[in-house]
Amino acid sequence: MSFRFEQHDPETYRRKAKMISLAMAGQLIVLGLVFSQLLQAAFDGGFWLNLVGVLLGLLATSMTFAVLRERPWMTEMRYVWQLKHYLSRVSGYLPALRRAVEEGNGTALAILSFYHQGMAQLAELNGRTLDDDAELLAERQKVRIARQEQGLPETVDGFDPQDLAAFKRG
Repeated sequence: MSFRFEQHDPETYRRKAKMISLAMAGQLIVLGLVFSQLLQAAFDGGFWLNLVGVLLGLLATSMTFAVLRERPWMTEMRYVWQLKHYLSRVSGYLPALRRAVEEGNGTALAILSFYHQGMAQLAELNGRTLDDDAELLAERQKVRIARQEQGLPETVDGFDPQDLAAFKRG
């Protein structure tokens, strides 16, 4: 399954992320307390019953959000979760990708372009800037120049995880 970049409004994403985080935390607290109290009432108390109640609350909250994840109003959240997942996967291959780009590997160049575009988009959606990481900015510029020299567009439109199979992790 390949990943394609999408455009989402940062304000909408941040508002929904805040609302969903608060709802998730609230549900976890309420369900954890309810399950703990039910277990305490049924089995004469104890620390382990409280812990089991909290774990049951966590399980119920996780299941609720797993079901709700496919709802249309979760589009931005689902997109950002996927983006973070793929950026995390690519970050494990960064040393090998950097070496391959130095050797002129076009696939590595495309994956590194995806990584930098994804990091920039993630920062934009979260309301942050990438200005504080000079090393990352220098590499981003280097990738941009390499793509221009090869006559490629400055940006890529997505990422195919199968492309990572050609590189060694770490």
